Formats: sequence, structure tokens, C-alpha cells
Amino acid sequence: MSLLMETGREAAVPGDEATGGITYFALADAVVVSLWGEIDAALRDVAGQAMAFVIDTPGRLVIDVADLAFVDSTGVAFILQLHLVAVEDGREVVLRNPRPALRDLLEMIGAGSRIPVERTRAGRTAIERTPVERTAVAAEAGPRR
Repeated sequence: MSLLMETGREAAVPGDEATGGITYFALADAVVVSLWGEIDAALRDVAGQAMAFVIDTPGRLVIDVADLAFVDSTGVAFILQLHLVAVEDGREVVLRNPRPALRDLLEMIGAGSRIPVERTRAGRTAIERTPVERTAVAAEAGPRR
């Protein structure tokens, strides 16, 4: 697995075929964790970094899944852990722009109504939301087993 950290926009290392990642950043009044591409066990370390950032950074938590293409059980567990940590801290949590497949999956495991859904303007990605501070991490997910 190769990791890329930078401030600003997400980027792929030349020759690196990153298939998914977790991006996290702080706004004036919120913490945004954005999941994009394929989220699976290969991103466990990155998920841990994002979780530590969420714990250490106050504000409303926005879990942005608009660009999520695939999520396995570890990715679902990460979403639920983010929700739990923020709720236990008394913070508002929203799931931004989930696709029907993710909503159905959360509903199937009994978590569908636990995380309020927030919709943003169509066609606007997490990258276009102009954060005040941003830490980007992209990871090569590798083959799924």
C-alpha cells in the first residue's frame, strides 16, 4: 500500500493506481471525513488517522460519501464508529449524499435511521467544497479478496 499526504486537493502519485481513500479536514464549524472510491480493509491505517483527527477536532461531523463506489464491512464499521464517537461526544453527525446502495446496507443492519442524511447541490464533489484547512490521504487499496 502506498500513501500520499498533502495539503489541498487529492492527487495520485504517478504510476500509482489509488482506487479509494479517506480525506479529512476541518472547516470553521465542522469536521469533514470524505470516503471516495473503494473503501475496504486496506485503508485501516488511514481510517485510524482520520478517527484520531475527528476525536481531536471539535465541531459537527460530516461523513461525506458522495464519491463512494464500494464499501466492505470494515468501511461500514468505520462509518458507524465515526458516528458513535461523535454522538458520545455530544456532536451533531450527518451522512452527506449517500447513494441508495449504502442507505440500503445501513438500513439492512439496523443503522439506517441513526445517522441523519444531508443532501448538497448535485454534481458538487467534496474537493469543490473549499476547506479552510485540509489534510488529504489517498491509499492504494489493492485487490479485494
